[in-house]
Amino acid sequence: MANDAGEIVFGRHAGLDYLKNNEATKINKVFLQSGVQAEFAQEVLAICKQKRIVVQDAPKKKLDQLVNGGNHQGLVIMIPSFEYADYDQKMAELGDDSFILMLDSIEDPHNLGSILRTADATGVDLVIIPKRHASGLTSVVAKTSTGAIDYVPVCRVNNLTQTIKDLKDRGYWVFGTDMKGQDYTEWNAKGKTVLVIGNEGKGISPLVKKQMDQMLTLPMVGHVQSLNASVATGILLYQMMRTRYK
Repeated sequence: MANDAGEIVFGRHAGLDYLKNNEATKINKVFLQSGVQAEFAQEVLAICKQKRIVVQDAPKKKLDQLVNGGNHQGLVIMIPSFEYADYDQKMAELGDDSFILMLDSIEDPHNLGSILRTADATGVDLVIIPKRHASGLTSVVAKTSTGAIDYVPVCRVNNLTQTIKDLKDRGYWVFGTDMKGQDYTEWNAKGKTVLVIGNEGKGISPLVKKQMDQMLTLPMVGHVQSLNASVATGILLYQMMRTRYK
């Protein structure tokens, strides 16, 4: 079964089978019915804890809606419509001049789709998104990206802060966006570089911001001192492209 968030696997036998035999990257979320048999719930929770998969306690009515009346037996698993890249594998493949775009909790799938479209146009090597509190790769994202979703590898990670620390250990310089920072036109994006784009309303989260090597700002002279996330990303990615390919 499918919906806009992806495919659905449900039922105890099929659900447990899928949880045991698939990596966390192939699972968006697990819905476990409130008050379901304790032994069964413990088995599901143990597998999900080991694989660091999000489990949401939900009433039977919610699960009934998800499966459109099917016999879910207290377990529904949401599967992404599109395959994510493996982080370790991609990092092993990237060269010494690679450019990574990290999105800190972009929630609007239209924004994510537009960003992927620009990422493809400007030669971004990898996009990293968090597993929680962010849009994943859905059919809306695919449609908005106009096919770019098939060409730009996207990784999902559990913790952006830890991922940034790992990227720094690998020799990357990490840049973020803020109202106070270096004028983006002075940004030289050559070498192993990461650009972090924050949430549409809150910007980059405080813990992630602490990991930045430098902040970039987009000067504005109008009354509204903010830009749509995908627009801001587009401006910065073309600055990246200008400095790397001129």
